[in-house]
Amino acid sequence: LPVGPRRLLATPAPHHVTLNVPETKVTTLENGLRVASEDSGLTTCTVGLWIDAGSRYENERNNGTAHFLEHMAFKGTRKRSQLDLELEIENMGAHLNAYTSREQTVYYAKAFSKDLPRGGVQQKTLLNDKSERPNFVYSSCVFDKTSSFLYLAVEVLADIIQNSTLGEAEIERERGVILREMQEVETNLQEVVFDHLHATAYQSTALGRTILGPTENIKTINRGDLVEYITTHYKGPRIVLAAAGGVCHQELISLARFHFGKLPSREQGEVPAPPPCHFTGSEIRVRDDKMPLAYIAIAVEAVGWSHPDTIPLMVANTLIGNWDRSFGGGVNLSSKLAQMACQGNLCHSFQSFNTCYTDTGLWGLYMVCEPGTIGDMMHFTQMEWMSLCTSVTESEVARAKNLLKTNMLLHLDGSTPICEDIGRQMLCYSRRIPLHELEARIDAIDSNTIKEVCTQYIYNRAPAIAAVGPIEQLPDYNQIRSGMFWMRS
Repeated sequence: LPVGPRRLLATPAPHHVTLNVPETKVTTLENGLRVASEDSGLTTCTVGLWIDAGSRYENERNNGTAHFLEHMAFKGTRKRSQLDLELEIENMGAHLNAYTSREQTVYYAKAFSKDLPRGGVQQKTLLNDKSERPNFVYSSCVFDKTSSFLYLAVEVLADIIQNSTLGEAEIERERGVILREMQEVETNLQEVVFDHLHATAYQSTALGRTILGPTENIKTINRGDLVEYITTHYKGPRIVLAAAGGVCHQELISLARFHFGKLPSREQGEVPAPPPCHFTGSEIRVRDDKMPLAYIAIAVEAVGWSHPDTIPLMVANTLIGNWDRSFGGGVNLSSKLAQMACQGNLCHSFQSFNTCYTDTGLWGLYMVCEPGTIGDMMHFTQMEWMSLCTSVTESEVARAKNLLKTNMLLHLDGSTPICEDIGRQMLCYSRRIPLHELEARIDAIDSNTIKEVCTQYIYNRAPAIAAVGPIEQLPDYNQIRSGMFWMRS
């Protein structure tokens, strides 16, 4: 190698780099069901169904059905009893879980992927017509139906959404379980406040209703309601079969065709749009002076997942940040609101949030305060919101962009969060946004972008407010509304 003074000079970085990121492969079946996977070579594998159906697709009469159905999924099918299902999953060392949100229902399983064949092209699909569990042959290996977690997971997921028995005895038992779950949720004041926030922000619309549903609905939901919800919403174009970790995409396609090929499909253009949900600036106050702390959320209307202003609002959300009394260096945090909250002892904790739905969203702040500091905390929160619209600096935006990118990458740690990211993005964007594209969109934001976007969605906008606890000193709505703008000379 040449030796000399020039050896000490750094070589310029290339303008184009090849990212060492596994490709997300997507295939659409004949019935519209999408199969998406990322083979990252991990020793674990997560596979699940992301369904474009949640509480937003319910009405007042059947509100709570989607969540009730999630509970019933693991209570037995025509092929397996509940005990058989649990033993089969546990014998594989796997985990089976589900959750319901306002716009999505998810069923997923995860386990080791050490028994999965890697690579190869399917040569023959069904070796034995009499077997319900075919062996699959690949050019480099034989797919053993008895040892592959992926086969078991896909078969079980297909079984529970297509062949659940929905027995009357199990329905009555789960009715009691859900009613007890509702009592537990009522003790989680953060969930209570956010349910109230949705109820007032989207009043008289589907997003304003809770995911669990009202007590009277839980007591009356029957098998017919559950079957109607499945037949109406569980259609091929509204389902994504996602997998991440040690998984072969060709294998996943073969399994999807075999187990989900009979799912009903809709002609293109017939997939129903979610019912419109209009935002209303308003408030809900539940005063209880016996409580030691006040729990408050304030939000403005934001945008849906696919809107171009989503990324700037995410950066603005990161600029506000979060803080808790357990944080050691509050006065040294980059968030100005965190510095003021720490120095002035304004609250026990706060967190900024940016909740997105298909065509709308909520951008705001949740705080936990002592009764005497509510007014000051609300004042400084709105001061920081106004500074986003008028005086945020390039250095602050650059710091928030770096933190946002770091948080996004840290979130994708393991096969389960990656699988969740694939499933959610396929439903929201109909594709998975590559990390380099997401990073480029974040890097394109500057202080002027933040000012313009925040002025559009925050400045002089009527907020939605939900407050629970000793909230006597919470300013009245008109005073809070007047804090959403500054008088300019």
